[in-house]
Amino acid sequence: MATTAKEEMARFWEKNTSSNRPLSPHVSIYKWSLPMAMSITHRGTGIALSLGVSVFSLAALLLPEQFPHYLALVKSLSLGPALIYSAKFALVLPLSYHTWNGIRHLV
Repeated sequence: MATTAKEEMARFWEKNTSSNRPLSPHVSIYKWSLPMAMSITHRGTGIALSLGVSVFSLAALLLPEQFPHYLALVKSLSLGPALIYSAKFALVLPLSYHTWNGIRHLV
């Protein structure tokens, strides 16, 4: 005797509800490993880089002055070498990690 789709779905949900199983695997049940962390970091740096390029491109299109004006503005703030090198490091780290991890993946 054939059952309808509605009856099949009701039986499916009743079975899952009575067994107290999760609907799908969750990140918290997996044991973290180095490849898993590297993959997640690679995706995160890719998203951050694409957002950074998009923001920089929009700024270049929409801001009224040219790039040298804004560079002079940052230089006039006299931020100090520690902050400048920290900012440079924060910009280069995602780029270098994403690049070298991509090369590692291709090899």
